[in-house]
Amino acid sequence: MSTTLIAALAAGVVPAADAFAAPLSPAAAAAPSVPAPDMEGVTAALDSAMAEGAPGAMARFTGPSGVESRTVGVRDRTSGAPMDIHARFRIGSVSKTFSTVVLLQLVEEGRLELDAPVNRYLPGLLPDDRITVRHLLTHRSGLADYTDAMFADTVPGFEAVRNRVFSYQELVDLSLSEPRTTEPGVAYKYSNANFVVVGMLIEKLTGRPVSDAYERRVFKPLKLRGTSYVHPDTRIEGLHVRGYLHPDAAGDPLVDSTEQTVSWAQSAGAVISSPADLNTFTGALMRGRLLSPAMLEEMTTVTPTDATNTRFYGLGLRRYDLSCGTRVFGHTGTVQGFYTYAFSTRDGRRSLSAVANTSNHGAANTALGGTLEAAFCGKKPTVAPSSRAASSPAARDFSSLPAERDLPERH
Repeated sequence: MSTTLIAALAAGVVPAADAFAAPLSPAAAAAPSVPAPDMEGVTAALDSAMAEGAPGAMARFTGPSGVESRTVGVRDRTSGAPMDIHARFRIGSVSKTFSTVVLLQLVEEGRLELDAPVNRYLPGLLPDDRITVRHLLTHRSGLADYTDAMFADTVPGFEAVRNRVFSYQELVDLSLSEPRTTEPGVAYKYSNANFVVVGMLIEKLTGRPVSDAYERRVFKPLKLRGTSYVHPDTRIEGLHVRGYLHPDAAGDPLVDSTEQTVSWAQSAGAVISSPADLNTFTGALMRGRLLSPAMLEEMTTVTPTDATNTRFYGLGLRRYDLSCGTRVFGHTGTVQGFYTYAFSTRDGRRSLSAVANTSNHGAANTALGGTLEAAFCGKKPTVAPSSRAASSPAARDFSSLPAERDLPERH
């Protein structure tokens, strides 16, 4: 896909929030204004990701006043091509939100129940009938994350699976070969195995590949022309960002990890997208374009993932509580060579997508997360915060916290 075409497509959905907006009620029209995005702060976060080893980074913000974007560094270390806001990239675990939307649509159609055992739909797959569909979507099944062992040695692990094509069953078997992490429903424990099973459910209930469900239920309705699921093809077609994986040994050269099947993840992490499409997707989701109000309420009902009182997980959806009190919903993504953030406010009026073309370097991921504070909270006040604000759990600067990990990391 050419740069010109992608730019035209992007222009056709700008601003994304307006594309799905209903007429404002008098109450909504009188609502207080939200802070303007601090694009200098966004750029500073992108620069920090580069200082931590990313060859390049970019972010795109969509809000009531339109679209603003920033790019730094290169998208291709060999050619020196600069980062391009219209380029496509691997979004990693942001794919989990796409998978969840499809599965929740099937729930709405009466084809499965959230609190029913997974084994009702996939007989004999799991060793515990207590594991429900909801447990998968909330990472509370106790299924071990097979990627911990798969990528214990980062680069050798990646090279061993770069061109391999797994079946879903093979990935589930890898998970079941390890001890379970918790009793069903007891505690949050992130595991890619959960969303492998989600992919199996989608294919069992629709009788079609998961790629077909993505296309018919999400990509086409939202006109996400830069978004695709090409598994097991290894290419990213058209203008795209190249990804670079940090080896475990400090000082070793980066590994170009762009071409791979991502078969080790599939419905847990193999979608390809663009900044504009991610803004459109998260904004449309939060505006109720993809799910009913009742189902969206289920999806955004969250529980804590740690003790910071800033991070939560719903159904295939993270919620981050920022220092200004704003809550944003979306997902992070890690796949070899790429870190991604894709988040929107609950009303869908403001959306941010950000990517850095590296991985296995958590400091770069944390730095990239600083784009959220800058975009959604605006410029930090120059005066000391009030004691009330300082004592509030939401007053903690989100960007000061280490990034959550979607894959094992050594740095």
